[in-house]
Amino acid sequence: MKHVPFFRWVLAVGLILIGCSAGIYMATPDYPELETVELTVVREEPDGACTVRWTDPYERAEHTGDYHCDPYRPATLKAPDYEPGTGLGWDTGYVLAEGPHKGELYSLDADDDIEASIDVSDGLVTVGLLVTIVGLIGGNIRSVSRMYGVSPGVVRRARRLREAAARVAEDHERAEAAVLSAWAPLHEELVSERLARVPVTRLRTARRRLPTKRLAESGIRSVRDVLDAGAWGVVDASGAGLRQGEKTWAAARRTADAVGRNAVVRLDGDGTDPRTAVLLGALRVLVEAGPEARGAAEAGDRLAAALDRELADAAPAAGWKHMLAAGREERARVPAAVAELRTLLARAGREGLAEHFAQASVDLLRGGDHDPAGLSARVDFDSRPAAYYALLANVVDTALRAKTGPEGHSAH
Repeated sequence: MKHVPFFRWVLAVGLILIGCSAGIYMATPDYPELETVELTVVREEPDGACTVRWTDPYERAEHTGDYHCDPYRPATLKAPDYEPGTGLGWDTGYVLAEGPHKGELYSLDADDDIEASIDVSDGLVTVGLLVTIVGLIGGNIRSVSRMYGVSPGVVRRARRLREAAARVAEDHERAEAAVLSAWAPLHEELVSERLARVPVTRLRTARRRLPTKRLAESGIRSVRDVLDAGAWGVVDASGAGLRQGEKTWAAARRTADAVGRNAVVRLDGDGTDPRTAVLLGALRVLVEAGPEARGAAEAGDRLAAALDRELADAAPAAGWKHMLAAGREERARVPAAVAELRTLLARAGREGLAEHFAQASVDLLRGGDHDPAGLSARVDFDSRPAAYYALLANVVDTALRAKTGPEGHSAH
């Protein structure tokens, strides 16, 4: 009995199985382009069946429809804990980003059929590859190895986790930016008032005296006047040279920086300044979110960066077409990248990071639009002023360190 025909038949069976796998895969529709939206849960059953409202991000119209909410999300996102007294809950969902049904809700359960087809394709190709390897006896092992490492499910889950991690970091950054935006004009006004009380005669340099007496006689009597006049204004008022004028202005700038580092914006909960109300409202979002929100944002930022690195190397693993189109060096990086993605996903699952990120984002998105006068923020500030001052100092110091480096000093 000759063995050559037997192995030819084995090879033929293997290639047929691979061809069937490729046919199923090619017939499987691509995952649709989706856009994340926030869902207001109007009614929800224990198994997750719910009625939700959402806003079409393309036509800006509000819709209501049936959906399958995540029954395992934190209780704080469900009624009655989410917004006591309203019977409403919160979840996130997806709408179609293209096609005739653009803007309509898309259930991830619809991915099951796609994933089932992919699983069948994967199973066929696995068997086909094993049979083909036996038939080829190493003859075409290089071609087979080109298909190794395809893990679309891992890549897809990693991308979703990366989006959630990046979103919570962006939400926290946005909340801190709101605090800085409200704080800056109050701080600038306070510094300006103090500089107006600092006489120009107090300006000094290490080596030479400045023409402060002539400046005072010319109407430039305070450090703020020097800053407003600029170097050329100092030259015109004092008759000194441009270099001397620049030194005088630089000395005034150093004085202003020193005053700014020590100027503390007072949060007057009983005052009527609308700017203070805005600052208190911005601070309250972070105070209510607590240190857990900052921790979630920092963890999200680190995780998003780690996932970005691995997703770049694991890109060919998103599908057979991507793997077949990749070069040898790109394919060589795929196994290690996919293994690292699996590790990151497993750790995130054990630590409940996705839920933690979702809860932090919800807390950070609760603004003070319903209380434009800031009355609730003022009351809350009166009950725990130390928390507000500590948070303001932390936000400002963080911003200054990012701007001037680790040697920057606090200004709050």
